Amino acid sequence: MPDRGGGPTGPRMRVGRPSRRVRTLLMTLGVLAVLAMAFVMFAGFWTDWLWYRSVQYSSVFTTTLWTKIGLFFVFGLLMAVAVGVNIWLAHRLRPPLSAMSMEQQSLDRYRMGVAPYKKWILLGITSLVGLIAGASAAGQWRTWLMWVNGVPFNQKDPQFHLDVAFYAFDLPWYRFLLGFGFAAAILSVIAAALTHYLYGGLRVTSPGARATAAATGHLSVLLGIFVALKAVAYWLDRYGLAVKSSDFKATGNWTGLRYVDANAYLPAKTILFCIAVICALLFFATLWRRTWQLPVIGFGLMVLSAILIGGLYPAIVQKFQVQPNEQAKEAPYVEKNLKATRDAYGINGTEVTEYAGTSTTEDKTKLRDDADGAASIRLLDPNVVSPTFQQLQQVRNYYAFPSNLDVDRYSKDGKDQDTVIGLRELNLQGIPKNNWINDHFRYTHGFGAVAAKGTNADAEGRPEFTEYDLPSKGDLGEYQQRIYYGEKTSQYSIVGGPQKEIDYSDDTGEKTTSYKGKSGVNLSNPVNRAAYAVAFSEPQILYSGAIGEGSRILYNRTPKERVEAVAPWLTIDGDAYPAIVGDKIEWIVDAYTTTNGYPYASRTTLGDTTADSLTAANNQRAVVAQQNQVNYIRNSVKATVDAYTGKVTLYEWDTKDPVLKTWKKAFPGTVKARTDIPQDLMDHLRYPQDLFKVQRELLTRYHVKDAETFLSGSEVWQVPDDPTNKSGNAVPPYYLSMKMPGEQSQAFSLTTTLTPNGRDNLSAFMSVNAEAGTSDYGKINILKLPTGRTVDGPKRVQSQFNSEPSIAESIRLLRGGDSEVEYGNLLTVPLDGGLLYVEPVYVKGGGLKYPLLRKVLVTYGGATAFEDTLDEALNKVFGADSSATEPPDEGETNPPPASNDPTVQEALDDAQKAFDQGQEALKKGDWEAYGTAQKDLEDALKRAEDAQAAADKKAGSSDKPSGSGDKNTEASGKPSSEPSSSKSPDSG
Repeated sequence: MPDRGGGPTGPRMRVGRPSRRVRTLLMTLGVLAVLAMAFVMFAGFWTDWLWYRSVQYSSVFTTTLWTKIGLFFVFGLLMAVAVGVNIWLAHRLRPPLSAMSMEQQSLDRYRMGVAPYKKWILLGITSLVGLIAGASAAGQWRTWLMWVNGVPFNQKDPQFHLDVAFYAFDLPWYRFLLGFGFAAAILSVIAAALTHYLYGGLRVTSPGARATAAATGHLSVLLGIFVALKAVAYWLDRYGLAVKSSDFKATGNWTGLRYVDANAYLPAKTILFCIAVICALLFFATLWRRTWQLPVIGFGLMVLSAILIGGLYPAIVQKFQVQPNEQAKEAPYVEKNLKATRDAYGINGTEVTEYAGTSTTEDKTKLRDDADGAASIRLLDPNVVSPTFQQLQQVRNYYAFPSNLDVDRYSKDGKDQDTVIGLRELNLQGIPKNNWINDHFRYTHGFGAVAAKGTNADAEGRPEFTEYDLPSKGDLGEYQQRIYYGEKTSQYSIVGGPQKEIDYSDDTGEKTTSYKGKSGVNLSNPVNRAAYAVAFSEPQILYSGAIGEGSRILYNRTPKERVEAVAPWLTIDGDAYPAIVGDKIEWIVDAYTTTNGYPYASRTTLGDTTADSLTAANNQRAVVAQQNQVNYIRNSVKATVDAYTGKVTLYEWDTKDPVLKTWKKAFPGTVKARTDIPQDLMDHLRYPQDLFKVQRELLTRYHVKDAETFLSGSEVWQVPDDPTNKSGNAVPPYYLSMKMPGEQSQAFSLTTTLTPNGRDNLSAFMSVNAEAGTSDYGKINILKLPTGRTVDGPKRVQSQFNSEPSIAESIRLLRGGDSEVEYGNLLTVPLDGGLLYVEPVYVKGGGLKYPLLRKVLVTYGGATAFEDTLDEALNKVFGADSSATEPPDEGETNPPPASNDPTVQEALDDAQKAFDQGQEALKKGDWEAYGTAQKDLEDALKRAEDAQAAADKKAGSSDKPSGSGDKNTEASGKPSSEPSSSKSPDSG
């Protein structure tokens, strides 16, 4: 047995040592491991560089990279030097060790243990703090670039009369420097104090002085630097009041100075600055006085002053000066906030016009004619009909449309037509067999656009397609139909090599293609292949035979991803939309420049403000800002992404925006001039939804211009909930070609309604000219309804639809069997002092799987119609059809209940039976039987109406609401789609 105490001795020591070959092998493995880790780190950097070079935005990558590297090394080195010098100085100023106390004898063991490694410990500590500080500073690259490249706003704040650029570009950088200084001072104090304690300069339990003169002087200087930085902080806090957010009960979120800020906090900060300067000088004076007495007194005075002057005094002013007469005291500051907020969000040119809310024209025939010219009423809801496009135009399972289609304008015969458009994108979930080759080599792209008239549907309730089939054909002309970049294209593809791609399929079979574009990164280089194999964790990229000469890898393929990558200083709108521009498909992406440093302008959270019933169901449309809150926003850039080549182009849109000018200086050559926008692209540009949603949220409060009304809160509005579903989310704005009062022609517009806070009647109708290239583009108009009269808002209109007996009965029949009713967008159109509401109604179920337009709900001035077509409904509402439902007499709150006459019930039972027979015929594909059932259904409903009229006449009723009518459910036997979650409005 070996001696376990001392272990083997003599020759036995040599037995345990590894041989030279083993040591060489271990060293080799170690080197290879280090190289492997280095290559993993290098792969991410290298693939990023290759991608930016492939999209021709390598300057963005290099500028960002060198800025981060520069900040990392400068501030990391500064922090390391600050801490290292103070540790070295504390060690150099250590006292000679003579008579040792018990405390010093205990510390001596640590000093002896540290002694051989002092240089390494110093290097380790400084390296660690340097790395942490450098990494933190590198994250401030946007702040640095904005500060060093900032251009003036040529607007001054009303309090300090400094250019807005000081708050937007300079103050954030100064605050970073101040925070870095505080961190360096605190770490230096801690490091120096520990070193002094370790080497006896500071003593806790030893007899005699607690600190040597050298330690006292050293630490006093460091504390003096800390207090001096606090003085600088107090001075900057004065300017920070102009961009400070606070809760103000009269208005909610508030930014800027109020009365208490200007008359209490501002002088308090100035006084505290002076006290801090004196206190810092007292600390520096200990270099000569060698006593802590005065600086400690000064520091205590500063703390006490901060409590009394900075906290208690403002509270007293607020309690005894402001609250007794708040409106008078706050009014001047509210006026500054009103002006700044309206300027910062681009709503200062909003026109607010009084609008009657009711029509005074007695000639209903004229109103009927005016209704046709008031708007191109869009019956095709892009947020409902995607399944219809999918069913009728998908063609193959490996294609799909986005859940929310887009609205655009296309010209035919010289006339613009509101058009619903979607792209037939790649859907990997629908390919016959998922494997690596299929997913990344064979199924690589979508094919073609599908478009339909927004204002029409055919006799079956289907869209009237203007671009259709595969390959697509129609009114949009010849264009490159292959879609390699799209909203649903989320994973990489390898194209252009030996492996052929599936192009599309037709009656003759599959067609194949090979990508001819220059997009993506070339994989012919083995280093590139290895880097992507590591970056994508896919080793097959390194050795697969499907990759060869000409192979290119495409990734970052959604339009938002590409624009965010090449312009990381922009905030991207949630809805990128496609357009046929010339001979190619372009994705159009609206982008914003923002800041949260605009003095006096109230802040908003973009993610919350832009949320509505569509973003709740589609996270892809959510907006994520570079900053959590902003108080300045401009749609400064219009970007395009080519659906075939992936080319990203940034165009300057707001030529006056100083934030964009700043970023153009930081990244020269990345943004093209507005004059470079081709006309065929300009025809498809529009006012962005998310900017409009931010502006409408602000205008619920900031539509008033006088401080008194603003403070009273009597004119506060709200964005109503979407009445067509039960989500509880805000109603989205709608694109619509319409004519505002006083205008001569229709303009493509973005519209919304606003209601009083906590109520369902209408306060205002808001629209913005969304037609780019026109003189009125971006002009916001608000029609303000009278406060003394109740005008129905969207929810009340929807409830009116639901509570009308004849309509409710027709809806019940439409829902027969397993059919579902789905309500489309509730459109609002100003007409002759009143408001025309139009809502398409879709039905899906039975043997079909997609919604079809079956009915149109229309109301105007209290008259309501529920008909097969818009023309029929308008005719009925405006008296061209005597069966229109008239508004109830004044004082009547509810229409009389429908009669329970047995003849009526018998006819309705026959109608239900005919409807069910129609459903069965649909399932079997028996169109002859279906036609017979529809005829029986129409006859039964006509009998029900006649019987109801006879019963009402017999009862002496003269105010029965009609319209249960002749064709109300004629098409109800054609519902489409299997049961699914329907958008059912509140029942009212």
